Amino acid sequence: MIKLKTVALAAISGLMASGACAQAPVAQTESMKVEVTEHQIDEIGGVIYSQIQSRRSNRAMRMTLLVPRTSEKKPAIIYFPGGGFTTTDYEKFIEMRFALAKAGFVVAAAEYRVVPNKFPAILEDGKSAVRFLKAHANAYGIDASKIGVLGDSAGGYLSQMVAVTGNEKQFDKGDNLHVDSTVQAAATLYGISDLRNIGAGFDEAIQKVHQSPAVTEALLVNGVAFNEYPGASILSDSDKALAASSLGHIKKNLPPFLIMHGTEDKLVSPVQSEQLYEALKQNGNRVTYVKVEGAAHGDTVWFQKPIIDKVVTWFKDNLK
Repeated sequence: MIKLKTVALAAISGLMASGACAQAPVAQTESMKVEVTEHQIDEIGGVIYSQIQSRRSNRAMRMTLLVPRTSEKKPAIIYFPGGGFTTTDYEKFIEMRFALAKAGFVVAAAEYRVVPNKFPAILEDGKSAVRFLKAHANAYGIDASKIGVLGDSAGGYLSQMVAVTGNEKQFDKGDNLHVDSTVQAAATLYGISDLRNIGAGFDEAIQKVHQSPAVTEALLVNGVAFNEYPGASILSDSDKALAASSLGHIKKNLPPFLIMHGTEDKLVSPVQSEQLYEALKQNGNRVTYVKVEGAAHGDTVWFQKPIIDKVVTWFKDNLK
């Protein structure tokens, strides 16, 4: 018994010597010096930029702003979200919005009216958002002479429409009409430039879908079936559909455009971006078209750093 106890004590002593036993935590103090290289960003939510009044209701249209806390006047970018003309989840794409704010832009993410509201309600809202930022530029530290727009999918459609109709006063409705709704730069990601051929180049089954009076672009332009009205295809009135598309408003002296589209987009045809690029180029406008290899419609590729860096750098070069 004495021998075994001696061996056990020797083993315990060995473990303690080797540090195998847990030791009591040791108090530590640290010192670090931090160089200030980045500004703070304030988020301001629930901002009402427009009120849509009808006979029986009053709808508040909202935006959320990211405002860099710096002393100088800053350019601003309005982000219009995609949603197939049926939803406006305007606080998404935080990766892109935050990167732009870190780069020194005020970023306003805005909702807008969708189906069953008919065109031009969507465009009236987009232009109202521009006018709101200009009218309240001092409150948010904005340089009102440097406003850009950015959107993806249906939001890309809206960013295009706002940019190409800057001086078309018939679409300026609502508040802050003492300022204009022109913008100085526009970026569109897999956006729609012609409502008549969203499925261009796709198979016959997709073409038939886009000929239906129930497809969202038809509802946007022609409205929903009601009472004795059966609805109408987007192709039922080509001139009307073109007037509701950015290709129907292309002219000279438009703001610079950044166009990006995925080569594997099966929802909105890359033809939409190709034809916008060609029309802008033929009219002598500044335009950059980036084909994103292997990217689908709004997939994870669009949230990667190279895409975000491309957009941020382009806005720095063309707006800041």
